[in-house]
Amino acid sequence: MMYVCMQTTMALMNRGIFGYALPVFLAYVVVASCAKPSSPTGGPKDKEAPAILKSEPANGQTNFRGKKIIITFNEYIQLDKIAEKFMVSPPMTKKPEISIKGKSLVIEYDEVLRDSTTYTFYFQDAIRDLNESNPIDNYQFVFSTGDIVDSLSVTGNVLSAFSLDPPENTLVLLYGNLADSAVSKTLPDYITRVTKTGYFRIDNVREGTYRLYALKDNDNSKNFNLPDEDFAYLDSLVRVTPENYIQPLPDTSGIKMPLRKEADTIVRQGDYRLFMFRHEKTLRYLTGSPRPMKYKLQYTLSLPPDSAGFSLSIPEAEPGSYFTERNPAGDTIIVWLTDSSLYSKSQLTTIIGYPFTDSLGDDVIKNDTVIMRFVAPRPARGKIRPAPLRITSSLASGALKPRQRITFNSLTPFREPDTSKIRLFEVNEKDKTKIPVPYTFVRDSVNSCRLFLDAQVVQKKNYLFITDSAAFGNIYGEANDSTGTRFIVRNDDTFSKLKLNINNFEGSRIIQLLNSQDKILREVLMAKDGVTEFDLLDKGKYRLRVIYDLDGDGKWTTGDYRKKRQPEPVSFYPKEIDLGENFWADNTWDIKEKNTKKLKSTSGTGQVTRPGR
Repeated sequence: MMYVCMQTTMALMNRGIFGYALPVFLAYVVVASCAKPSSPTGGPKDKEAPAILKSEPANGQTNFRGKKIIITFNEYIQLDKIAEKFMVSPPMTKKPEISIKGKSLVIEYDEVLRDSTTYTFYFQDAIRDLNESNPIDNYQFVFSTGDIVDSLSVTGNVLSAFSLDPPENTLVLLYGNLADSAVSKTLPDYITRVTKTGYFRIDNVREGTYRLYALKDNDNSKNFNLPDEDFAYLDSLVRVTPENYIQPLPDTSGIKMPLRKEADTIVRQGDYRLFMFRHEKTLRYLTGSPRPMKYKLQYTLSLPPDSAGFSLSIPEAEPGSYFTERNPAGDTIIVWLTDSSLYSKSQLTTIIGYPFTDSLGDDVIKNDTVIMRFVAPRPARGKIRPAPLRITSSLASGALKPRQRITFNSLTPFREPDTSKIRLFEVNEKDKTKIPVPYTFVRDSVNSCRLFLDAQVVQKKNYLFITDSAAFGNIYGEANDSTGTRFIVRNDDTFSKLKLNINNFEGSRIIQLLNSQDKILREVLMAKDGVTEFDLLDKGKYRLRVIYDLDGDGKWTTGDYRKKRQPEPVSFYPKEIDLGENFWADNTWDIKEKNTKKLKSTSGTGQVTRPGR
């Protein structure tokens, strides 16, 4: 090729002087085009998954006792998140080693296999072609150490007990050992992973009787052995018989699979439903001891200390040089240092006493010496004006709800406000006159970082709240900048109301009002069927959840496997409720069916929405 290009170039250059510049330019172009390599173009983009040419042994082989499996494909492959997606059922003590050699996938292991057992290697979609990453969906390699390959299946769905949403990274375990302790002490006979929709299917199961569990396996042990692992169990036994035969999943190797959109995904319904929960904490211990600010120490416990109490001493502290508070849950003790000789130190020694569960399971008082460190950030160069005290207020939105209390919050304890620098006015919008409004400040009884302002403010009126510099301050000498905030008190007719007629359940229930992201906004306890209302609702979309309060304690109770107690059931109103401004919605809700949650939708029956009065 180079020889032909050079000949062409010489022929152009040997022409007469006429057109000298043009031949030189053409010669340069020809040489450049000859010298530049390029890949051939054309041909459709590869959209097909790798196809299996052969395997040693064959998929479905019986009486196999080897230690190595080789699967050969028609093209080069890659493995996507193989450590997460690959699984063996029944589990092996040590996971097999998986490697790629040429166009072959090699699986090797040293474990002695169980007698007369069908093994299934699940790859999900981890095997993909090298060029376009086209996956083989749901690929499984199966063999048996006995004369037959077991062909029965167990299917079901796993949902989080409180939200009824599919849990993430969840295993399903099937045990032939029916002892309650087996799930904590031994490996399961069969295992699989829950799909994104909460569906599971365990294939190649032998006929027999089993117990069924779901587990979020925090330590990769394949059994339930940590108290903070999400867990689910089926009350009844699972009897697997030839009636449980299900058509095997299709082998999709080499088959072009259509792309699925999320909206097209149909949640398959299995034979069994499991509801995942986390056990209540029972062990007492110190979970953390940060020092987020130089004058703030914080101690967090696994459970509130209750009557056992919490003690603290700082050997180098003078009496009255600090005070303590607790968070609303009671499990966090906050210590505010008030003496600069204390909080100026980068390291403080504290001695604390708190409830602790020992190795025998008994609760005792444990005394610990805890070193509290704080490293102050390096100061910036030059003169820097101290940052003002940052205060947040319920006035920031510019509109208060009727009967809403005016609050002020800081990250540090407030000193007494200087009321000579604080004014509250009612503003007449017509003539712009300002009428002073009397007010008083009230401290929060449990939180030194919160103040309440009490004043007679009226709906539809306009107000102006003014604070001069240093009107607010904290106990460390930091003060606010001057600000002015305009606000109104909204009228009742700018809000909506939701009325609910709850029926068809005997017993106590908790009705929760949720926003569109399922965050709890309000809740009401009902002892029996009847009517309840949620008023002063802003325009927007809402959801409803009912908790079947079976033990009557006024809260949702989680499950307990040791006590054989399932989590209290819940259900969701079957659609989203879309409220406009100044609307009333009258809804009838039949709560007979427990643990139901449908797709979010504003369509359906049972709701009458009309303009409010």
